[in-house]
Amino acid sequence: MLLMAFFSVKDDSLTMDEASHLPAGYSYLTQKDMRINPEHPPLIKELAGFPLLFIRSINFPYDIDGWQKDINGQWNYGFYFLYKMGNPAEKMIFWGRMPMLSVLLLLGIYLFKWTRELFGNRASLLALFLFSFSPTFLAHGRLVTTDVGAATGIFIATYYFIKFLKEKTKKSLIIAGITLGLAELTKFSAILLLPFFGVLIFVWAVSQTAGWRSFLKTFLIYLGYFIAIIAIAYLVVFPFYQYLVLNYPAERQVRDSRFLLSSFAFRPLANLVVWLADKPVLRAYGQYALGLLMVMQRATGGHTTYFLGEVSAAGWKSYFPFVYLVKETLTFHVLTLTALLYSLWRLIERWPNKPFWQNGFRRIFQWSELHLPELAMLVFIGLYWASSINSPLNIGVRHLLPTFPFVMVLVGGTISQLLKPPYLKVKFGFLAILILWQTIAIVRIYPHFLSYFNELIGGPNNAYIYTVDSNLDWGQDLKRLKKWLDDKGIDKIYVDYFGGSDASYYLKEKFLPWQGTHDPKELPKRSYLAVSATFLQGGRGKPAPGFDQPWGYYLWLNKYTPITKIGYSIFVYYIP
Repeated sequence: MLLMAFFSVKDDSLTMDEASHLPAGYSYLTQKDMRINPEHPPLIKELAGFPLLFIRSINFPYDIDGWQKDINGQWNYGFYFLYKMGNPAEKMIFWGRMPMLSVLLLLGIYLFKWTRELFGNRASLLALFLFSFSPTFLAHGRLVTTDVGAATGIFIATYYFIKFLKEKTKKSLIIAGITLGLAELTKFSAILLLPFFGVLIFVWAVSQTAGWRSFLKTFLIYLGYFIAIIAIAYLVVFPFYQYLVLNYPAERQVRDSRFLLSSFAFRPLANLVVWLADKPVLRAYGQYALGLLMVMQRATGGHTTYFLGEVSAAGWKSYFPFVYLVKETLTFHVLTLTALLYSLWRLIERWPNKPFWQNGFRRIFQWSELHLPELAMLVFIGLYWASSINSPLNIGVRHLLPTFPFVMVLVGGTISQLLKPPYLKVKFGFLAILILWQTIAIVRIYPHFLSYFNELIGGPNNAYIYTVDSNLDWGQDLKRLKKWLDDKGIDKIYVDYFGGSDASYYLKEKFLPWQGTHDPKELPKRSYLAVSATFLQGGRGKPAPGFDQPWGYYLWLNKYTPITKIGYSIFVYYIP
């Protein structure tokens, strides 16, 4: 996995979120100031920024508006820092991505470790295979983004929290608190760990007691432990944020917080964050709370994107189920379905004389005493999926990544239990075919892991018909466009590019700017036009009910056939 991730990323241009995250991480470490990109916690960005400290000749853009005047001017600052200051952008991008590989490997180690502890060697190897040959982990584990970091932090924090519930020692409590704090520093979606752990405490207390009085006493004891774990976690959070407000002027923090939360619905909470922003001891927590509220605000606000022929900012309930179905390998889906059916059969078999749903809660609590980790994984998967489906923020299957490791553990464990007589050779043969199928699929898509789609829709060539954005097109193919232009000897090309790179930086004198809303009559005859799939489909999709932004501006391209497709994300047309 490390080798595939390392060698596949060298020709990928900077993706959309990396243009913000990598420059932000460098600014945190060198300026001790978090005015850039506060809507994501700092840990992953700082890891990416750390290698840049050893690159000499990096110039910091102190005087530009994106740093001096703009409120969260992340894109202005990021693009200027990378491409307009004479900095070695390619070297910075390469070394900034390297720590992300260590986060990916750390998750793989804990995935193997926990699966092995629960189910043994065979299960751990299968779970590790599903992880190592996951196109989504391979795609995003190489990039300076927070999704794999969040999956890693959430998985490890859950491991140590359950370890504490079983051991109930001072050492396990402290470790559970530290790992929870580190998880909260990866991505704000990790805040779901708090209600999730609360549910686990309730279930564990019920399974350990008989009668309400005994339950209440046990629950209050564990609740006290949980409060202590949360306190430790936010003691871990504090120094990270405190470092980032050392040179962040308090009056600017107040101004930025007030502006960024000006449309936040629940005003008392927004006002509290503004109040915290200029209190010397509490400014760190004010900055943390600002990011958390910004994410909540954005999650309710939605994101304009294309999906199944429509364009909307309000999202679709079917979005995440569909992209999960077509973005993950069929091997993974077949094994997941097999594991679910086998688990259901065992559940029915265990109580042959009664419907399995009778006394369901009591049976769950009895089962959870011996199978708390498995129950925890199922609860988190359900909680996270429910949160995702009900959110209008539909920008990629990557948002589901925190659930993937739990699914892989459960699938590996359940399939390993199924691998026993009778028909053992048939079962192993079927599993070998599935493993070979996934291996071939991943080798064939190399190095375009970000654009992987399974056979249900005909693979990545047809993917743009169904969905775009970080599922398919995140700006990763710009350098490949440059290579194609050089190989073909094309001197000029109009470009409407979606991504984190600067087309003029790479294409230089070949680059001519274009936007979809321009009149196509402005294109000279016998010209070339390159359009990113995200913009192309956004300009060809039909508006969903309630969508009131410009649409249909690329329908005129339907009469042309692309002369080539760069990777799977940039369509190149010749306009005669």
